[in-house]
Amino acid sequence: MPEYRDSPGFKYLQLSKHTRQELFERKREQIAPAEQFKQYSGAQIVELPSPAPSDSSIWDTLKNRRSVRKYKDGAIDVNELSALLWAAQGITGSIGNYLLRTAPSAGALYPIETYLCVNSVAGLSPGLYHYNVAFSHLELLAQGEFGKELGERSMGQPMCWRGQVVFVWSAVPRRTMSKYGSRGIRYIFMDVAHICQNVLLAAEALGLGACPIGAFFDDELNHLFQLDGQEETVIYMASVGLPK
Repeated sequence: MPEYRDSPGFKYLQLSKHTRQELFERKREQIAPAEQFKQYSGAQIVELPSPAPSDSSIWDTLKNRRSVRKYKDGAIDVNELSALLWAAQGITGSIGNYLLRTAPSAGALYPIETYLCVNSVAGLSPGLYHYNVAFSHLELLAQGEFGKELGERSMGQPMCWRGQVVFVWSAVPRRTMSKYGSRGIRYIFMDVAHICQNVLLAAEALGLGACPIGAFFDDELNHLFQLDGQEETVIYMASVGLPK
């Protein structure tokens, strides 16, 4: 259909295709890299307990996983949150300067940053947090009740304030594009999908409910987490909570 082929999405797919000929003839895009890790110096640090593994079968977890949008009142435990964060981006090994994680990443470049909107986690103040991967701790960005505000910027989706915690993932495109050029945009979205699926499966294994969220007002959400929307921008979310 004409409107499909005229769309920016279609044009990007065509322009970022690999062929045997262009792979050797295409001029390499000169894109400067970004820092491998992000951390907020001066932020209040919240240490996390070591994640405890679940004894759930991976096959049962895959079979039973469903998107859960309705949550009951109460709080999840900080130990459960620690396990979810480890499932998302926990470090599992290293090769040279590359810290390998629970989710794969193109070129081991890991362009995704993890933020949290904590609504109700026992032992943790409500607020906005950043997950520091290198040290496996949280950095408090802003304390307070942000669930409703997050929901308003996510097209009124109630999971954002009814869920006990909402994962918010941003991308730092330079990390991937410095190696792969514009094709790297494809890999960035693959990376965040791997991470989100890990969280969904971990939530199921812990007896929690989770739901991925892709509809939001990008720059309004960036503003909430004080991201510029260019060097770093929100690209995906997931609510997690106690299923009704």
